[in-house]
Amino acid sequence: MENEIDTLLSNPYAASLACVSVAILALVVFLYFFEYVTRYKCWHEIKQGNMAVALATGGKIFGICNIFRFSIQANDTVYLSLLWGTFGFLLLIVAYFLFEFLTPVFRIDDEIRKDNRAVGFIAMIISVSISYIIGATLA
Repeated sequence: MENEIDTLLSNPYAASLACVSVAILALVVFLYFFEYVTRYKCWHEIKQGNMAVALATGGKIFGICNIFRFSIQANDTVYLSLLWGTFGFLLLIVAYFLFEFLTPVFRIDDEIRKDNRAVGFIAMIISVSISYIIGATLA
């Protein structure tokens, strides 16, 4: 069975489709995990017009996709790309918790929920920036 899958993935179109499918599935799963750890409900807040949440969530989406971009580029198989992409996501979530922890003046999640766009923008920039650093380290 594994041999047939490897043969199928030797076709560049099938390999591309597999990488994109796996990355989209991982994006959905990882966004669900972010939804679980934040103090606000991302999609409910976005539906209500909360721009700070939209900025922060957009940064998370870009960050996750950017990590997978580097992971796909650096690895030969979909399996390794998923493994390294997951590792990169775990590093991104650690960076998120550090950002929350290292900002003692106020709680990041509370400010984003209150539609503090400055905090939402900084959260977006941090997610994007850290994803580039994480991506550069992926093997």
